[in-house]
Amino acid sequence: MAKLFLIPVTLGDSETSAVIPQNNREVILSISHFIVENIRTARRFLKKIDRNIDIDSLQFFELNKHTDKNELTSFLNPIKEGNHAGLMSEAGCPGVADPGADIVKIAHQQKIQVAPLVGPSSILLAMMASGMNGQNFAFNGYLPIKKGEKTKEIRRLENRIYSENQSQVFIEAPYRNKAVLEDFISACKDQTLLCIACDLTLESEFIQTKPISSWKKKLPDIQKRPAIFILGK
Repeated sequence: MAKLFLIPVTLGDSETSAVIPQNNREVILSISHFIVENIRTARRFLKKIDRNIDIDSLQFFELNKHTDKNELTSFLNPIKEGNHAGLMSEAGCPGVADPGADIVKIAHQQKIQVAPLVGPSSILLAMMASGMNGQNFAFNGYLPIKKGEKTKEIRRLENRIYSENQSQVFIEAPYRNKAVLEDFISACKDQTLLCIACDLTLESEFIQTKPISSWKKKLPDIQKRPAIFILGK
């Protein structure tokens, strides 16, 4: 039976052999139809999996914020015709903080088997390395852009750390890292812990957890580098 395989990709320019299981490679090479967030990065990833892969023989459907929602059902037509299809995010695991979740939802509605493959998740890797409560945590995605709204939301979620013992996880556009760090510093209590996990799985990987009071002394230079932020106690 044809399946929709959820294919994790590297979090950056790292060797696929270091973070992608061999079994994934075998599955990927059996697929000729891919639903991807960005065709260019998808093609580059597939070439890293196997430099001899015939890219021009593959079919790509692009799924991002510009995609017409009415087209999504047709992306699954190859599966209905008996062909496996693969879903890939631009980085990390598809379906998590990723438009691919819409395709997965449709696949379930149409009784298509969904098969997630093992691979790197920046959210889980950061949570593992933070030293904070991993039994109760919330992934909040992006904070509001407007300053006042952002400060209000940070403080609201910080309260949940203390009232529910719940760690709070965030992502941000890399070019806004400096701004969001400054917002955490100004909005949070001195004793609240902040984990900054940057460039995960790459040679430049940076992971540190310290109280806000310690971060105030010196902030790391992580501007324009992919990062996960976790608040906890």
